Amino acid sequence: MSLDPQTQLVLAQLAAAGAPPLETLSPEQARAAFQLPKGEIEPVGKVEDRPIPGPEADIPIRVYYPKDANATNNPALVYYHGGGWVVGNIESHDNICRALTNLANCVTISVDYRLAPEHKFPAAVIDSYAAVQYVYEHAEEFQIDRTRIAVGGDSAGGNLAAVVANLAKEKKTPEICFQLLLYPSTNLGGEHSVSMKENAEGYFLTKGTMEWFRDCYLNSEQDKLNPLLSPYLNEEFNGLPPALVITAEYDPLRDEGEDYAKRLAEAGVEVESVRYDGTIHGFISMAVVIDQGKAALIKSGDALRTAFNQ
Repeated sequence: MSLDPQTQLVLAQLAAAGAPPLETLSPEQARAAFQLPKGEIEPVGKVEDRPIPGPEADIPIRVYYPKDANATNNPALVYYHGGGWVVGNIESHDNICRALTNLANCVTISVDYRLAPEHKFPAAVIDSYAAVQYVYEHAEEFQIDRTRIAVGGDSAGGNLAAVVANLAKEKKTPEICFQLLLYPSTNLGGEHSVSMKENAEGYFLTKGTMEWFRDCYLNSEQDKLNPLLSPYLNEEFNGLPPALVITAEYDPLRDEGEDYAKRLAEAGVEVESVRYDGTIHGFISMAVVIDQGKAALIKSGDALRTAFNQ
């Protein structure tokens, strides 16, 4: 189908702004240029910024508490922001985390993992896994129920959430009850998919930008074969937590997300794969101007609530 009118308007505004492609900038310039539409700040019960110890450096996190949080046993979502492992931070994805905190009535812990190219693969993976393990081990500190911890993220953050779920299964800790994968990157080293070719230009995330992100993140070609980079390459998918995979029709990463959902389903993992037609990569971050982003947030909140209540 064709682009929906709201998505068309966003793309027209981006084109009119004339911002240079991220891959033509330095990482520092790209971070400064990376802007997502912001609406009014959605109130939650409480927000705390703090560091937690990581294996190699302290990891900054932002903790969101729902308005009617319990004193001890709230469910939790550990969230990893998108931005190609190079751009984005806790602030850029504040709107998503606030919305999910309210929609799922959970404590959300947003993780400010180290970025490439200053910190190449697997630094982001190390931080992401360490953060969820710390939350699990210090459940009382976060007022959460350690048996109801989900992981989630969008784009590169969806990649990290999927990788963390696989690592947790392999290491047998922590216990993850659900994975929320929003237009995730799952196969960085594979052949270019149909959606990568069809949506290479003109739909917000481009093939060129994705290749730049990958090149910033990787140390070498050998990294492409590592399932900690591309979770699609894992040999076994059985035993992973249930998942919701959300994709967008005009997204270069569409097929990667949907193919990953198929691998999960084939292994007997409970998974729901939902494609939002007529829209683009990043549309959930644009929920203030794209209604399908609001619908996807509601869908995500419902899926988390269901997982937390099982």
